[in-house]
Amino acid sequence: MKMRASTIVASVFGIGYFDVAPGTIMSAIATPLALIIAIRAGAMSIVGASLIAFTIGVYACADHMRQTGRSDDPSECVIDELAGQWLACAFAALTFCGLVPAPRYMLVTFALAFLLFRLFDIWKPWPVSAAEKLSGGVGVMLDDMVAGLMAGILVVLARIFLHL
Repeated sequence: MKMRASTIVASVFGIGYFDVAPGTIMSAIATPLALIIAIRAGAMSIVGASLIAFTIGVYACADHMRQTGRSDDPSECVIDELAGQWLACAFAALTFCGLVPAPRYMLVTFALAFLLFRLFDIWKPWPVSAAEKLSGGVGVMLDDMVAGLMAGILVVLARIFLHL
């Protein structure tokens, strides 16, 4: 079976076709990738990577949905989890800017970003649920970006108030 380029991108090279929890699997892959990006290129690079994945994802998901005739958020489209998880992780990395963090603390904040992002992505509280109602590729992508933003803000608050 030949896949369209948009499907390959939207499913992040087929990860979206895993039988069990493809969104969680994508987030679990995205988190250590974000940590590597943070260590190698800095926290702002994760923000940039998230925005690039978001922009590409809007178009890839919209084309995939057009080609498959779907109007909902297809479970195989996991580039939204990649973009949203990276946004949440960017906040975790940004809390260490200018500091030399103990690796343990950095891992804890990235793990917290993962858990909070998955919670908000699955639970879909407002405003995540409002963003999900938008149509096309924007709706597919934006709810995860909002979930990532919410998770990221809570990670920052945890760093401040819990001294993680």
